[in-house]
Amino acid sequence: MSVAVDQYGVFGHPVHHSLSPFIHGVFARDTAQQMSYRAYDVAPEEFNERVREFFAGGGRGLNVTLPHKVAAVEVAQELTGRAAHAAALNTLALQEDNSILGDNTDGAGLVRDLCDNLGLIVTLRRILILGAGGATRGVLAPLLGLEPAIVVIANRTPERAEALAAAFADLGVTQGVGFAYVGDTPFDLVINATSASLSGDIPPIPPSAIGPQTVCYDLAYGRSAMAFVRWAQQSGCARAVQGLGMLVEQAAESFRLWRGVRPQTAQVLAALKERVGSV
Repeated sequence: MSVAVDQYGVFGHPVHHSLSPFIHGVFARDTAQQMSYRAYDVAPEEFNERVREFFAGGGRGLNVTLPHKVAAVEVAQELTGRAAHAAALNTLALQEDNSILGDNTDGAGLVRDLCDNLGLIVTLRRILILGAGGATRGVLAPLLGLEPAIVVIANRTPERAEALAAAFADLGVTQGVGFAYVGDTPFDLVINATSASLSGDIPPIPPSAIGPQTVCYDLAYGRSAMAFVRWAQQSGCARAVQGLGMLVEQAAESFRLWRGVRPQTAQVLAALKERVGSV
């Protein structure tokens, strides 16, 4: 007698490079969940209709990646608090009343990687985030929840950084500046939330932002995204890492939302680091 298998997946465009099917396949095996997970290449103009079709056809949950994270807000009937703050989603879940819940687990994944996997203390520390786009917006609320001394958002266009800092000022101490105006005092943690590493570029911040105690974290990962990590190491930081841990931990948070159990992540993370050449 066959057992019904719940359907999950990730919507993106392009999505052929996604590591999510591998990650969730391991999670399902390790937690003995009867489920399947596959990647769907969905063009932006088809997104809303394809989401409705997926859930109408018996689908239980979706991850949402670029370029659909903002559009996903429109298809969810209910948002978690962190998703509402982020104004972007990476997870959709079918609830018991058949309504669709929207969540954003990116920030929770980053915090879990920073605090649990890397052993960092964020409370009362000075944080610099490079970039004022959707990636930064998605992680700000959970980061500020750890009560750092200040989160400075630096961007090529200062007005965008200032607006984003103001939008989250009710959650903690924030400041928005241009890249050249981050100050001369080294930060405890520098997070690169720009896509510069993928093109080999480095955000033009003063070298004085990096000190011997600074940990540098790039949300990008893989052999083709090493520019920021190499620059940080050459600048004398204490440690420079890529965001593969955040990818795995945000996936575990999505999995918990869907299945009610949080999988162990250490073995998956180790396997992926070997597979994609991340640090």
